[in-house]
Amino acid sequence: MSLVNVRDLTVEFGELRAVDGLSFRLEQGAALALVGESGSGKSTVASALLGLHRGTGARVGGAIEVAGVDVPAASDEELRRLRGAKAAMVFQDPLSSLDPYYAIGDQIAEVYRVHARVSRRAARARGVEVLERVGIPDAVRRSRSRPHEFSGGMRQRALIAMALACEPDLLIADEPTTALDVTVQAQILDLLHTLREETGMGLLLVTHDVGVAAESVDEVLVMRHGRVVEHGAVGDVLTAPSETYTRELLGAVPRVDARRRAVTFVRAPGVAGKAGAAGAQGASDAGSQALEVGSRAASRTAGVPSCDGPAAWSSTTGTASDGLSSAAAGPASDAAPASSGSPSESPGLSSEAPARPTGVVLEAHGLRREFGRGKRAFVAVDDVSLTIRRGETLGIVGESGSGKTTLGRMLVGLLEPTAGEIRPGGGVRPDVQMVFQDPVSSLNPRRSVGESIADPLRARGEKDEGRVRGRVTELLERVGLEGAHYERYPHEFSGGQRQRVGIARALAADPRVIVCDEPVSALDVTTQAQVVALLGELQRELGLALVFVAHDLAVVRQVSDRVAVMRRGRIVESGPADEVYDDPRDPYTKQLLAAVPALDPEVAAWRRAARRELAAT
Repeated sequence: MSLVNVRDLTVEFGELRAVDGLSFRLEQGAALALVGESGSGKSTVASALLGLHRGTGARVGGAIEVAGVDVPAASDEELRRLRGAKAAMVFQDPLSSLDPYYAIGDQIAEVYRVHARVSRRAARARGVEVLERVGIPDAVRRSRSRPHEFSGGMRQRALIAMALACEPDLLIADEPTTALDVTVQAQILDLLHTLREETGMGLLLVTHDVGVAAESVDEVLVMRHGRVVEHGAVGDVLTAPSETYTRELLGAVPRVDARRRAVTFVRAPGVAGKAGAAGAQGASDAGSQALEVGSRAASRTAGVPSCDGPAAWSSTTGTASDGLSSAAAGPASDAAPASSGSPSESPGLSSEAPARPTGVVLEAHGLRREFGRGKRAFVAVDDVSLTIRRGETLGIVGESGSGKTTLGRMLVGLLEPTAGEIRPGGGVRPDVQMVFQDPVSSLNPRRSVGESIADPLRARGEKDEGRVRGRVTELLERVGLEGAHYERYPHEFSGGQRQRVGIARALAADPRVIVCDEPVSALDVTTQAQVVALLGELQRELGLALVFVAHDLAVVRQVSDRVAVMRRGRIVESGPADEVYDDPRDPYTKQLLAAVPALDPEVAAWRRAARRELAAT
């Protein structure tokens, strides 16, 4: 009997059919990935396997059997025994899944006691045991810590430990690596693989990241609009997809080994405003121009996706001195010419990239930022210097805690440097704005998006409400939304649309520099490509300088002219993007690049074995 057997599953919310006739099987010890864009129905399927839609008003049809339990027909008590004991789920956001008031170990112990009926002491011992199993150091002490005392990767490990407490037959992981940096992501994926080998449990992985699927599973099921598009062995689906949509999805994935090349960006008919990436909203984002740009390259190779990345941009050509330094990094070297054996290029947005800009708009010298005082002082940024030029993109990469966001906040003025200075280029202080990682938390839920965009205009002294509304309408259309969206609230928009609202608000101040802090980290690949393409077109039209802060090295390569790699508050390597990626010199940069998920399952397996061997030494 299969561990999971789903036949003709349908899930409806009112008039919306989120899942439509889905069928699949998962055997004991096997791993299956549900892959698709936001709104494809992946998480809805995962919740249906545990009966989590019961009592919500959703209508669930079809047959679902999990670990021998008929889920639709099961009683509430049978579902409680299924959840945790036979099947467990790891959710995307560990902070919302863990109680902030209770110690991690106590929360794991409570789950174990519900199903195992053991003493408190035995339950606590089990909590420590599973924390050790998932790689939490000093588990006895850390089991007494609360969620806010753990890093993002440690919180995700704690959730996995909680799921493993009762040794389930099935682990459902819903976007377990979203918003984690590449090295922590690799650790979590390696952990899931090792646990599956050791316990024989089945794994259902829900993800919009195709690279994550290649690293983790045996089979891939591609979903779109609630339906199965393609289903097969991971090697077959990712290297020789049979369906056009799968090829388009793979074509939109940014590749860390792909250089940029300039192409003309195709603008969809009927798109409001000037921004070429703008067109579709909500669920229809999936079929927009940014995905089409990636699919053109993929379709050239008889069904095998090329290395081309998503619609990106190339705002400059040629080489120049780097303009970045820190005490840990030597003077920048000139870029070496690309060799004939360089990786394949990825598409840009312009067929005629302008000459490299020379006008400096912002300079930072010796920046340092400390938090706390005395012996408890923590240095987040240490002696960082950089130069930002008009019309170029500076990418800043590094692991969580490397100081990227702190540096960005100092450039914007949200944090004062403990030491060092920030100087405007040409003696004129440029307006520096920020696009934040999470548009939900950066937009006031009680105010319309139009009012949020209008705030910078009013702060600059604009009192004519007619002119304010006209400017906001213009900005909404420029980022691909509609002027009529002025009165809508943040919850009425998709994730990609909310990020466009954040970009519109940043543009309202007429900035010369925009700092983008992880602007696409939680978006699926096609929505991600659209936001990236939008920023690129706005940069070309307005001559903006962009500072692109991200942990996704593939995306950073596609958008950046220059790259700075940060570690523990310092820049350890910097230079033209292609030079840093093709010929990294610092061991830390090499480590980051080696942790980027590979789309080839064989390469992914080789890298996993290499990491395991390195960890054992």
